[in-house]
Amino acid sequence: MDPNHYRFRGVWRLAAPPDAAYAALEHVAGYPRWWPDIRDVRQTGPDTGEVLVRALLPYRLVIRLATMRRDRAAGVLEAAMDGDLVGWSRWTVTADGDGGCRVLFEEDARPAAPLLRRLALPARPLFRANHAVMMHRGRRGLAAHLAARPADGHRPADGH
Repeated sequence: MDPNHYRFRGVWRLAAPPDAAYAALEHVAGYPRWWPDIRDVRQTGPDTGEVLVRALLPYRLVIRLATMRRDRAAGVLEAAMDGDLVGWSRWTVTADGDGGCRVLFEEDARPAAPLLRRLALPARPLFRANHAVMMHRGRRGLAAHLAARPADGHRPADGH
Protein backbone atom coordinates (compact mmCIF):
# COMPACT_ATOMS: atom_id res chain seq x y z
CA MET A 1 0.00 0.00 0.00
CA ASP A 2 1.33 3.40 -1.00
CA PRO A 3 0.49 5.81 1.85
CA ASN A 4 0.60 8.69 -0.63
CA HIS A 5 -2.19 7.30 -2.80
CA TYR A 6 -5.81 8.02 -1.95
CA ARG A 7 -8.97 6.70 -3.57
CA PHE A 8 -12.22 8.21 -2.38
CA ARG A 9 -15.73 7.21 -3.32
CA GLY A 10 -19.00 8.47 -1.89
CA VAL A 11 -22.67 8.63 -2.76
CA TRP A 12 -24.95 11.55 -2.01
CA ARG A 13 -28.70 11.02 -2.29
CA LEU A 14 -30.44 14.35 -2.85
CA ALA A 15 -34.11 15.33 -3.02
CA ALA A 16 -33.56 17.38 -6.16
CA PRO A 17 -33.83 16.73 -9.89
CA PRO A 18 -30.62 15.44 -11.49
CA ASP A 19 -30.41 18.47 -13.81
CA ALA A 20 -30.38 20.86 -10.84
CA ALA A 21 -27.66 18.91 -9.04
CA TYR A 22 -25.59 18.65 -12.21
CA ALA A 23 -25.90 22.41 -12.83
CA ALA A 24 -24.78 23.22 -9.28
CA LEU A 25 -21.79 20.86 -9.51
CA GLU A 26 -20.85 22.17 -12.94
CA HIS A 27 -20.78 25.75 -11.58
CA VAL A 28 -17.53 25.36 -9.60
CA ALA A 29 -17.28 29.12 -8.99
CA GLY A 30 -20.44 28.81 -6.87
CA TYR A 31 -19.10 26.10 -4.55
CA PRO A 32 -18.03 28.51 -1.78
CA ARG A 33 -21.67 29.64 -1.46
CA TRP A 34 -22.82 26.20 -0.33
CA TRP A 35 -19.68 24.17 0.54
CA PRO A 36 -17.99 25.63 3.64
CA ASP A 37 -14.67 23.85 3.05
CA ILE A 38 -14.22 25.29 -0.44
CA ARG A 39 -12.94 28.66 0.70
CA ASP A 40 -12.27 30.27 -2.68
CA VAL A 41 -12.45 29.53 -6.40
CA ARG A 42 -10.56 31.42 -9.06
CA GLN A 43 -11.18 30.80 -12.75
CA THR A 44 -7.90 30.77 -14.68
CA GLY A 45 -9.24 29.89 -18.13
CA PRO A 46 -12.36 28.69 -19.92
CA ASP A 47 -11.99 25.15 -18.53
CA THR A 48 -9.47 25.67 -15.73
CA GLY A 49 -9.49 27.08 -12.24
CA GLU A 50 -7.99 26.97 -8.81
CA VAL A 51 -9.76 26.06 -5.57
CA LEU A 52 -8.65 26.77 -2.03
CA VAL A 53 -9.75 23.99 0.33
CA ARG A 54 -9.58 23.85 4.11
CA ALA A 55 -11.66 21.55 6.30
CA LEU A 56 -10.93 20.54 9.91
CA LEU A 57 -7.16 20.20 9.78
CA PRO A 58 -5.25 23.48 10.05
CA TYR A 59 -3.87 23.12 6.54
CA ARG A 60 -5.10 24.58 3.28
CA LEU A 61 -4.85 22.91 -0.11
CA VAL A 62 -4.55 24.78 -3.38
CA ILE A 63 -5.77 22.56 -6.19
CA ARG A 64 -5.73 23.49 -9.86
CA LEU A 65 -8.56 21.90 -11.85
CA ALA A 66 -8.80 21.32 -15.59
CA THR A 67 -12.00 19.97 -17.10
CA MET A 68 -11.45 16.59 -18.74
CA ARG A 69 -15.08 15.66 -19.35
CA ARG A 70 -18.35 17.56 -19.20
CA ASP A 71 -21.23 15.37 -20.37
CA ARG A 72 -24.67 16.57 -19.26
CA ALA A 73 -26.48 13.69 -20.99
CA ALA A 74 -24.44 11.12 -19.02
CA GLY A 75 -24.40 13.31 -15.90
CA VAL A 76 -20.59 13.22 -15.74
CA LEU A 77 -18.19 15.97 -14.72
CA GLU A 78 -14.51 15.05 -14.53
CA ALA A 79 -11.46 17.15 -13.80
CA ALA A 80 -7.71 16.66 -13.65
CA MET A 81 -6.11 17.94 -10.44
CA ASP A 82 -2.70 19.52 -10.00
CA GLY A 83 -1.10 21.57 -7.25
CA ASP A 84 -1.15 20.29 -3.66
CA LEU A 85 -3.04 17.21 -4.91
CA VAL A 86 -2.40 15.48 -8.24
CA GLY A 87 -4.89 13.13 -9.86
CA TRP A 88 -8.52 13.34 -10.93
CA SER A 89 -12.01 13.69 -9.54
CA ARG A 90 -15.38 12.81 -11.03
CA TRP A 91 -19.05 13.52 -10.28
CA THR A 92 -21.71 11.28 -11.81
CA VAL A 93 -25.31 12.44 -11.35
CA THR A 94 -28.16 10.03 -12.06
CA ALA A 95 -31.89 10.00 -11.43
CA ASP A 96 -33.21 8.24 -8.35
CA GLY A 97 -36.61 6.58 -8.63
CA ASP A 98 -38.30 9.07 -6.29
CA GLY A 99 -37.72 12.24 -8.31
CA GLY A 100 -34.44 12.96 -6.57
CA CYS A 101 -30.95 12.07 -7.65
CA ARG A 102 -27.90 10.05 -6.75
CA VAL A 103 -24.53 11.79 -6.93
CA LEU A 104 -21.45 9.57 -7.07
CA PHE A 105 -18.14 11.20 -6.19
CA GLU A 106 -14.87 9.49 -7.11
CA GLU A 107 -11.34 10.73 -6.66
CA ASP A 108 -7.89 9.30 -7.22
CA ALA A 109 -5.22 11.57 -5.78
CA ARG A 110 -1.67 11.80 -4.53
CA PRO A 111 -0.41 14.67 -2.42
CA ALA A 112 2.29 16.73 -4.09
CA ALA A 113 2.90 19.11 -1.18
CA PRO A 114 6.08 18.00 0.65
CA LEU A 115 4.54 18.25 4.13
CA LEU A 116 1.59 16.06 3.14
CA ARG A 117 3.94 13.49 1.63
CA ARG A 118 6.11 13.39 4.78
CA LEU A 119 3.05 12.94 7.01
CA ALA A 120 1.48 10.31 4.74
CA LEU A 121 1.90 7.33 7.02
CA PRO A 122 1.28 8.76 10.51
CA ALA A 123 -1.48 11.17 9.43
CA ARG A 124 -3.30 9.00 6.88
CA PRO A 125 -6.28 8.32 9.21
CA LEU A 126 -6.55 12.07 9.93
CA PHE A 127 -6.39 12.94 6.22
CA ARG A 128 -9.14 10.41 5.45
CA ALA A 129 -11.30 11.67 8.34
CA ASN A 130 -10.76 15.27 7.21
CA HIS A 131 -11.92 14.32 3.71
CA ALA A 132 -14.98 12.52 5.12
CA VAL A 133 -16.00 15.60 7.13
CA MET A 134 -15.48 17.81 4.10
CA MET A 135 -17.66 15.57 1.94
CA HIS A 136 -20.38 15.40 4.61
CA ARG A 137 -20.47 19.20 4.75
CA GLY A 138 -20.54 19.37 0.96
CA ARG A 139 -23.53 17.03 0.73
CA ARG A 140 -25.39 18.94 3.42
CA GLY A 141 -24.58 22.29 1.79
CA LEU A 142 -25.59 21.17 -1.68
CA ALA A 143 -28.86 19.70 -0.38
CA ALA A 144 -29.72 23.02 1.30
CA HIS A 145 -28.65 25.00 -1.76
CA LEU A 146 -30.83 22.90 -4.06
CA ALA A 147 -33.79 23.07 -1.67
CA ALA A 148 -33.59 26.88 -1.75
CA ARG A 149 -33.78 27.04 -5.56
CA PRO A 150 -37.07 28.21 -7.07
CA ALA A 151 -39.41 25.42 -8.22
CA ASP A 152 -38.97 26.47 -11.87
CA GLY A 153 -35.23 25.71 -11.64
CA HIS A 154 -34.09 29.17 -12.73
CA ARG A 155 -31.27 30.80 -10.89
CA PRO A 156 -31.98 33.98 -8.93
CA ALA A 157 -30.59 37.22 -10.38
CA ASP A 158 -27.40 37.01 -8.26
CA GLY A 159 -26.33 33.80 -10.07
CA HIS A 160 -26.83 31.26 -7.26
